[in-house]
This record gives sequence, C-alpha cells and structure tokens, in this order.
Amino acid sequence: MSDVIEHLDAHTWHGRKGGIENAFRYSIDYVLLEPEVQQSAPTLFSRNRWNLFSVSDHEHGGVPHHGKGAAWAREVLASHDLPSSGRLLLLTQPRVLGHVFNPVSFWLSFDASDKLRVVIAEVTNTFGQRHSYLCYRYDLEAIGAEDVLTARKIFHVSPFQPISGGYRFRFDVRDERIGIWIDLTHGEGGVTATLTGRRAPLTNRTILRAMWRRPFGSRRVLTLIHWQALKLAFKRARFRSAPDAPLKEVSR
Repeated sequence: MSDVIEHLDAHTWHGRKGGIENAFRYSIDYVLLEPEVQQSAPTLFSRNRWNLFSVSDHEHGGVPHHGKGAAWAREVLASHDLPSSGRLLLLTQPRVLGHVFNPVSFWLSFDASDKLRVVIAEVTNTFGQRHSYLCYRYDLEAIGAEDVLTARKIFHVSPFQPISGGYRFRFDVRDERIGIWIDLTHGEGGVTATLTGRRAPLTNRTILRAMWRRPFGSRRVLTLIHWQALKLAFKRARFRSAPDAPLKEVSR
C-alpha cells in the first residue's frame, strides 16, 4: 500500500436476472485509504471535515452517521476469530461537497504477509439501514481472484428484489487495479453487479477531473438509482416495502 490515499476511477455495471431484464453501466469515484495511519493527501481532500472530496470516519463501521470506523472493523474480525494482524484498508465513495451515499463500501483486511484474508462488505440501502457481510475462505487462506465467497442474503437493498437467495463474491485486489464481482441468485432471478477500476494516487488534479466529469458525486448516484427504479416500475416489476433491518449487524 502506498503512503498516499489512492483514487479508483471506476465503472460499475448492474444487470438484472429473471423475467424482467434491466441493465446499466456508469462511471464512479472511489477512494482507497488506510484509516489507522497518517497518509499524505492533496489539499482538496480531507478526513473528518468538509472539502471537495472527504471521508468521515463516523460514516463507516456501524450505524450510518454513528460509526466507529476502523475500530469497529477490528472488533468484527476479532469477534469472529479472523486474521487481523496486517493492514486494514477502506474502499469507499468519498463525500463530494459534503454529501455522500455509499450503497456498498469494503473493508479489506490483510495479514502480516500483506495477503488479503477478509473482506467486510458494508451495505447501505436508500432507507438509511445498513448490514455488513463477512467474506473469507473457509480455510482462512489468502483470497485470490478465482475464489468465490458466499453469503446468505438477509438485508433489504432493492425494493424489486426479495430478501432471499445468496450472494457470490469475487475480489481481485492488485497493486494496479481492483475488480469486485457480486452475484445475487434467488428463485425469481437475481442481480449481477461489478466494480472495476485502476488505482492511482489521489491528487488535486484527479479530484478536479472527477468534479468536472461527475460534478454531483453521490447525488448523481442516488438519481441514477431512482431512475432505474422508475424504469423497473414501468416494466411492472414487483415492488416490496422495506422491512426492519436485521438484528445482527454482520453476517456471512
């Protein structure tokens, strides 16, 4: 890991499976940082205070707006007897001009040999609820790009998908790029989602370029989510109201 915060100029693709088809692809900005250490950052990026790009610790690691950040992730790893001796990275969308909505962020836990061992997928829905999925190999060996990690779906995300079935995760985390694939399958169909992008140091220039290309940041993400929901409503996809969030904060 570099001693500087990194930028992921990424693309995400979502494709619906089943009788009613729908798919979309758009560009998106993520940052990759090591929250437990002091890293060099450009002047247009801040931790825990307003800037063009920023990340707030209390947005992650627990209830939205009341999170404990990296300390929460360490507690989760320890409580499940999972490897936690190495670096802990956070891959997340930044606040843009003070606003953020993160459908999913990822805590990446490495061992002392700098091999990826555990991923915590921190999922937040548009109803302000959050649940996290633990992803690791049953033998606790390093996670490779070919490994398929599974979790049972217990959290409401899209009102057009049931709370049933299971996720299949794949993580390809390299020095130069990151690829993440999430496949949800249930009896009525499911959804496939991907996040891919190249890693590069976060600089004032990349921030300004991102602001030019995607000036509304996560407001744009929310608009796109609601636009896709409107399209599915017109296609008469079944709508499901949001239930209470699971009592468990973390599952797999």
